[in-house]
Amino acid sequence: MRFGQDLALAIARGDCLALYGDLGVGKSTLARALIRSVADDPQLDVPSPTFTLVQSYELRIKLAHFDLYRIADPDELIELGLDDALEEGAVLIEWPERAASFLPDNAIAIVLEEDGSGRRAHVSGGPEVMDRINRTLAARAFIDGAGYGDAQRCHFQGDASTRTYETIRLQGRPDRLLMPDRLLMPDRLLMPDRLLMNAPKRLLGPLMAGGRRYAQIAHIAEDVRPFVAIGDFLKGQGFHTPEIVARDMDAGFLLLEDLGRQTMLDASGKPVPARWEAAIDCLVALHRIDIPASIPLPGEVPYDIPAFDREAMLVEVALFLQWYYPQVHHKGPSAEIEDAFQACWNDIIDRLEAAEKSLVLRDFHSPNILWQGACAGIERIGLIDFQDAMIGPAAYDVASLVQDARVSVEPQLHDQLVARYENARAAEPGFDPLAFRQALAMMEAQRATKILGIFVRLDKRDGKPAYLKHLPRIEAYLRRALDHPVLYPLRDCYDKIGFALSES
Repeated sequence: MRFGQDLALAIARGDCLALYGDLGVGKSTLARALIRSVADDPQLDVPSPTFTLVQSYELRIKLAHFDLYRIADPDELIELGLDDALEEGAVLIEWPERAASFLPDNAIAIVLEEDGSGRRAHVSGGPEVMDRINRTLAARAFIDGAGYGDAQRCHFQGDASTRTYETIRLQGRPDRLLMPDRLLMPDRLLMPDRLLMNAPKRLLGPLMAGGRRYAQIAHIAEDVRPFVAIGDFLKGQGFHTPEIVARDMDAGFLLLEDLGRQTMLDASGKPVPARWEAAIDCLVALHRIDIPASIPLPGEVPYDIPAFDREAMLVEVALFLQWYYPQVHHKGPSAEIEDAFQACWNDIIDRLEAAEKSLVLRDFHSPNILWQGACAGIERIGLIDFQDAMIGPAAYDVASLVQDARVSVEPQLHDQLVARYENARAAEPGFDPLAFRQALAMMEAQRATKILGIFVRLDKRDGKPAYLKHLPRIEAYLRRALDHPVLYPLRDCYDKIGFALSES
């Protein structure tokens, strides 16, 4: 049953799990545990398909469970819809030896056999799928080593990155957790859930000019060290980040405090203004502290916070021409368009040199903020996404919040939040409201430009079309930002390259 949970975190659309073994060895138990784990429902009715031959499940991954014990001819698999099931989701097959040549060449073979009073599973498959399975087993070993060996692993909705998350459920456990050298929390009958961050070190994307990848130029975290370093720093300054319960930074596993599911939105999915105001107060507090260039990591090389430099800003806005422009115009931009676009952005980046600098959390918006209603002050803002933090214009995170990429922030709320930020900082020596407004407009335009490219890329490259529904919102944000006088040259540039400056 535990192995079924582990496999459920590794399977993907198109996978065919061929379950071999004698009667009573546990094929149905394994399949049932996997299906229930994908469903996140330990009580889900999962009947054996011995007589129906196939059972289908509409879950986060569509699953089809075949039992071929009773088929008389492998040709029956055509009628049972094996090919369609593989096209639409993942497939589990008991008695796969009866499928003959209809079994896919890339099937994952799981051979179960008795081993004393237990069972042993021999797993084999192609390199890509075995990497996934080995990774999920490594995650289980990490959880075991942290003292949570009897926990339930459940898929948790991820984000636009390559990181994945799981809920580690601990309710109903015995009141003692045996650790290698101590008893942990012996007085608690129930334990709070944890979150597992699964983030192996990766260098993503093709090499670009200069022999570096996009993630390197844009300072996207390649492992969990930035998350640990920035999280520790923020917590030390009084901000609310998840406690790191256990860590294996080399392997890319973190076991985190679960900050809950209460968001910045009401039941209808709209912003709760008081929570948005608290988030602004959090940014005011962040922008008042001194940010070190380097953060110590015990037992590790200190972590140097990267700068949101010219290269990073330019490679981000270039996504607009690379992905969004062809989506709208059905062709790539000309060399003249690329040159004019880059020249305008270089001028803007020149002007940003004088802007106030602070720690830029980068994605400070509703999906990455969890409301901590039982806390007070800035601790009400639960921060969960800061591994890509940089040192750059303080206005950037304000722009990220007031132009939320996934939730519409109406102009009235936008202006209310910006005014709250300015009023809170008005008495500070050196704070210039005019300079801040100019930097905010530039950062709003830069961020909206980048996100238009990223959301199209998520559809075209990564097979995540759901992000396209957000394009009209981001386009509206960009139009509003371009109305600021400091951006009139950029507005003219966007007009010439065919960006609609008014809604059609």
